[in-house]
Amino acid sequence: MKKPELNFWQIWNLSFGFLGVQIGYSLQNSNTSSIFQSLGADVSHLSYFWLAAPLAGMIIQPIVGMFSDRIWTKMGRRIPFILGGAVISTIALLLMPNCPALLAVAPLAMGAFILLFMDLSFNVTMQPFRALVADMLDDSQKTRGYVVQTFLINLGAVIGAFLPLVMTWAGVSDEAVPGQVPRHVAYSYYAGGIILLLTVLVTAFRTREYPPEEFARYNGLEGNGGEPETGRKPGFIALVRNMPDVMVRLGVTQFFSWAALFLMWTYLKPAITGVVTDPATGEVLSEGATQTWVGVLNGIYPIPACLVSIFLGRIAARYGNKAVYAACLLCGALGFGGLLLIHDKYLMMLPMIGIGIAWAGILAMPYSILSRDVRASDMGAYMGIFNFTITVPQIVIGLTGGMIVKWCFASEASAMLGLAGAFMLLAALSVAFVGKSEPRK
Repeated sequence: MKKPELNFWQIWNLSFGFLGVQIGYSLQNSNTSSIFQSLGADVSHLSYFWLAAPLAGMIIQPIVGMFSDRIWTKMGRRIPFILGGAVISTIALLLMPNCPALLAVAPLAMGAFILLFMDLSFNVTMQPFRALVADMLDDSQKTRGYVVQTFLINLGAVIGAFLPLVMTWAGVSDEAVPGQVPRHVAYSYYAGGIILLLTVLVTAFRTREYPPEEFARYNGLEGNGGEPETGRKPGFIALVRNMPDVMVRLGVTQFFSWAALFLMWTYLKPAITGVVTDPATGEVLSEGATQTWVGVLNGIYPIPACLVSIFLGRIAARYGNKAVYAACLLCGALGFGGLLLIHDKYLMMLPMIGIGIAWAGILAMPYSILSRDVRASDMGAYMGIFNFTITVPQIVIGLTGGMIVKWCFASEASAMLGLAGAFMLLAALSVAFVGKSEPRK
């Protein structure tokens, strides 16, 4: 039985909360390295702090996915997790800038604890959004649903990345004081936390999930709460053993692409510190100005991603998901190459366009391909398991990145951007081995 066709604003509301979550996530991506460096962390240790995000995702997302598949409440199956995670995420964002005051004797330890706390809550909130789109939309609308979600994710990334710059325009100091989080970054975290909670409330109160019997009818399941015909749910090991082949092949592409992104998020700031110049004066940017500009660069690549996502569904319908996915990743590889060659702060925006196109493909194409091969009753669990393909590469790079930059590149952080470009190129090439997705029966 075909699911009802949703209008644009209904599809928009399904993912609107992701806008706020991504604002918080973007603030984290742009400022974590700077915050920990201001608290005394060495550049070779930065990747270890970044392990919090993938570790949290690897543990939390499959658990949340499996529980949200099986639990029904008056608010639905996904919404309670989205709303609960949003409340905790907001608290974490408010606490992060205050870690030196919360534990003055060990601010790095407190910062690491809050970062882990923040990542756990982000993952509780984010995971159900992926499954919610698949739950609510018919196969004919799923690509559109994930494209809208991609647009909102990137819009949130832009807002989050530019918030510190907006704060400086408003007169908030960007002075980098050792042992303290800059005020413009702190105020950005406060604003991001409030926006996150408000946007999630829109999704929570404007989305009506299908009740169990209705969900079962739309997905060809028995009417006992959406359970499969056997009346039993497969366990985690059984789900992994029987995962679709396309998920395994997509995992290879995901590994290289997310490893590249993790390298950029971790090392962009130290890579351009002391290198990026202001063309108006010809002088190298100060430490505080460089951090602000890292936020700008992190806010640039979601802009082309937003624009590309508007047309991505139509382009994929014409040329195929695989071809579009590979082309997006190739643009990302070229973008990383550009970052190594350009030092002018304004011209550095150009390579971020290529990275943004790759980001659009990474956020939409794998989920559109995968959602057609997964049973509706196991959608949350498999979306959580698929998150391993995002977290594992980040964990691998997090564990090895410090050794690589220290022993292979003599602590030259810019070389890590070159490594990111090589990984993104391998990701583009690996798309050729992703099998054709067949519609889910």
